Amino acid sequence: MSKNSDLRDATYVGIRTDGTRILRPKSPHLQVYDMLQITSGLSIGARITGCAWTVGLIFMVWWLAAAASGPDAFADVQWFLGSFLGLLVLFGLSAAAWFHTLAGLRHLAWDFGYGCGMPAVHRTGRAVLIGTAVMTVLTWLVAIIAWA
Repeated sequence: MSKNSDLRDATYVGIRTDGTRILRPKSPHLQVYDMLQITSGLSIGARITGCAWTVGLIFMVWWLAAAASGPDAFADVQWFLGSFLGLLVLFGLSAAAWFHTLAGLRHLAWDFGYGCGMPAVHRTGRAVLIGTAVMTVLTWLVAIIAWA
């Protein structure tokens, strides 16, 4: 007699890259990804930063609605965005913007068949991470210089 109580469960047996047998989940789930792999981490990061963009749009709509509502409402939003928490949110959103953009360009190159080999995948993955850090810092340097 099989250990599986349902015959459909037998189709969900898998083998990891190290050879160990696992039961795969019935739908995509984070437990099937090795989070220490750059490919899995960047893929999940691209999804998370896409969600962060949605939060950023909420802040942008709030800012635009306040600008249309009058000087008092606009001053309140400007106060929040100028506070430590607001600047932290804006910094995070700019980092998410750069990561999502650079990861999207990487995926676009893959769509055209460029950089699909594993060495290129790892090289471009590191480039996305380094590019995100550099471009975020440059963006804030320019913003601070223009702001002053």
